[in-house]
Amino acid sequence: MINLLKRLYIRFTGYSYTNMGRLFLRLFVGLMMLQFAVRQIMHFEEETLLMPEILGMSSEVLQITMIVIELICSLFIMAGFCTRMMVLPPFVAMAIAEYYLLQSAEHASYMITWDKPGYLPVMFMGIYFFILLVGPGKISVDYFLSLHIIHSENQSEGELEEV
Repeated sequence: MINLLKRLYIRFTGYSYTNMGRLFLRLFVGLMMLQFAVRQIMHFEEETLLMPEILGMSSEVLQITMIVIELICSLFIMAGFCTRMMVLPPFVAMAIAEYYLLQSAEHASYMITWDKPGYLPVMFMGIYFFILLVGPGKISVDYFLSLHIIHSENQSEGELEEV
C-alpha cells in the first residue's frame, strides 16, 4: 500500500507534461480570442460604435484591425506556427485595450472589480507573455519545421534543446 502511494505521488508530482500544457494553453487562448473575433464580426455595427479612435485610426478601421489580429494570430498560435511572432500583435492590442479601459471615466482603475472587463486584457497579456517566453512546445508546427530544417542540414536534434 505504501509503495502504491509512493508511486502515485511520484506520478502526480514528479512527471512534467510541459508540451501538453503548452498545447492546451495555446488552444485555450486561441479559442478564447477566436470567440471575441466571431462576436465582433456578428455585431460589427454595434461594436464599431463602442470602439474608440486609437492611433489615428477610425473606429471602423480599428475594429477590422482587431478582428484580423484576433483571427489570424489565434489560428497561428493554435497551430503553433510562428508562435513567438504571432503573440506580439495580440499582446500589443491587449496593452492598448487595457490602457484605454483604464483611461475611461466609467472604468477607472480603482472601480474595477474581478467581474469587470478591465482584467481581461491583463489576463491575455500574461498568457501571451508566457507563450512568448516558453515557446510553443514539441506539439507544434514550429517544432516539426525545426526538426525538418535540422535534419536537412544534417545536424542533430540536440540543436533544438539549446534554443
